[in-house]
Formats: sequence, C-alpha cells, structure tokens
Amino acid sequence: MKKYTATFILDTRSYNDPVETLVDNIKGVMESVGCKIESVENMGQRTFVRTPDRKFPAGIYVQVKFEGPSNANSQIKEKLRLDKTVDRILVLAD
Repeated sequence: MKKYTATFILDTRSYNDPVETLVDNIKGVMESVGCKIESVENMGQRTFVRTPDRKFPAGIYVQVKFEGPSNANSQIKEKLRLDKTVDRILVLAD
C-alpha cells in the first residue's frame, strides 16, 4: 500500500445536485478499487490560466489523500473515464 494525493477538476455545468454528492461518488469509486481515504479537501472553484473550451473557464478542485495499491492510479482513471462531471485527474505518489 502506497500513499497518494489525487486532484480532481470537476465540471458542474450540467450538474444540479450539490458538489458533495459528486465527491461522495468519487470516494465510492476509490474505495471500490481498494483505497483507504485519509482526507478530502474541497479547494473551491478556480479559474484556469489556459482553457481549450471558452464555455468552461473554471472548475471545482477537490484534493483527496489516500492509501492504495500500486495500480490504484490506472484503475481510478479507468473507472472515472466516462464520467462527464470529472474533467481532469492528477494522481501523485507521496
């Protein structure tokens, strides 16, 4: 088990529920892969420096610290690949 920090950028343009439900869904996906969530921090909405889509100039950043298997990075990205509310994922090993 290794320690990781994951940063998710959420696209809530077509999402009407609170952001906390999105964060709970992401945590559920991570736990289904075998990860133990240590902390979750909602960093709020931030404007992008460069954006390829003028209709999406800012996103909600969520940072999750977790402990998981060595293949957790690829499994999380694969499970969230088709989720339209998750725009980008960055997973770093601590």
